[in-house]
Amino acid sequence: MFFKSIRSCLQRWGESLHQYQRTISQCSACDDSLDQTKLLMRLCSDRYYISPEAFNTRTCTYGPLGTELKKNIIDQWTLAIRSRAYVFGISNSMQSRIPEEPGRIVNLKSFQEILSKDNIYKEETSQKIQKHLKDSWSVRTSLLQGALQQYIQALELVNKTLPFGLAETGLCHNFDNQLKHSSDCSSEVTESSLVWFCSPRTSSQWMDYWVHHRLKWWRKFALGPSDFNLCNVGDESLIEGASHGVKILYNFPWGSETLETLWILGDTQLLKTHQETCVKVQCRDGRKSVVPHVISASVNVDRGMLAYLFNSLQRLKKTDSKQKLHQRTVLKLHPALTPVKVALDIGRGSNSELRQVCEGLLQEFLEVGISTWPGYLDTKSLENLNAKYDEMGVLFTVMVSESTLKSGLLLVRNRDTTIRETMHISEIKCFLLKYISASENY
Repeated sequence: MFFKSIRSCLQRWGESLHQYQRTISQCSACDDSLDQTKLLMRLCSDRYYISPEAFNTRTCTYGPLGTELKKNIIDQWTLAIRSRAYVFGISNSMQSRIPEEPGRIVNLKSFQEILSKDNIYKEETSQKIQKHLKDSWSVRTSLLQGALQQYIQALELVNKTLPFGLAETGLCHNFDNQLKHSSDCSSEVTESSLVWFCSPRTSSQWMDYWVHHRLKWWRKFALGPSDFNLCNVGDESLIEGASHGVKILYNFPWGSETLETLWILGDTQLLKTHQETCVKVQCRDGRKSVVPHVISASVNVDRGMLAYLFNSLQRLKKTDSKQKLHQRTVLKLHPALTPVKVALDIGRGSNSELRQVCEGLLQEFLEVGISTWPGYLDTKSLENLNAKYDEMGVLFTVMVSESTLKSGLLLVRNRDTTIRETMHISEIKCFLLKYISASENY
């Protein structure tokens, strides 16, 4: 089920591309955007981010690098949210606790049998359909309700003191009509959610804080921060109980799409969830007893991953020493997000001895959490390998050669600058750890 969560993201991506292709003749200025989309499609398919059938079947799974990129995004989100005091992680069942939730899983075969029967009264058919729907599972369409359900238990944890938050990441069924040409059917998405409980008198200030904090977080990992923007939600689009809403958008080649939505929900939904125990909902605000206001922030992780892939894609032109023009495609993902930090290759020398050195370095890197690609198993030329690593987004390429066996020196290539530096084998692990740590704290 985890891997199927990409389906909705790919479906909207593929349908958006088809719509884009239909209108391309009306706008010649769109050529670059279409080329960028095609290039990213090929790159994600060739470089282990998604399966090759992704844009045809729309039922693919993430590849090894796609899975790791998604995990890194979730880890960085969790790190940023949990860095505040009194933010606690929770986990709830995907089955919804709200009977009126629109998301339901039905047995299609049984449903078709009811509709296909002849000589049956309309009222009887209606009753059977209603019973069938009642017996089917309801599924959550957001993580908000789970946090509201756990509010009273968490309130005891903080001794009834505000503010505090509950954070969760999980699968939801999403009914997304944001794009006119998108599908109306339900699909699974991975959502990360923060539900923040605060004093009614400070809810506006906390909303401003979280909006600024979240936009800053999205831009922190972006190669082009200006592609991430804010948009206020119109009064006609406010959800139940919300007095104000803000969306964080990304400007895709086909238009802006929502990555994250923040709401000021007041106390309406909290009281509705705990209507039988309203007294237990109250907490302290100075000397007063109050019902807290709720601020909700929910992230579409799959769409956020797609945004970072588009944002990091670059096509660079450079001239070599012979004045020959070369074009370089590179996925400049942020160091904290890029799935592979280091690729290990071998140069000239005894293959068996050099491979032993690479295997030792591979084990050493993995033990300290540095994701490493065993490039020494590949037989391609060094030039082709560097092109492959750039498209994969690999930060550094470490070359082990005969010089390493004699003097312990390695050749280290930087993805972003393409500069090659000489470094002693005893220094490489410390260098990589410091570089990654510094990038995460930047």
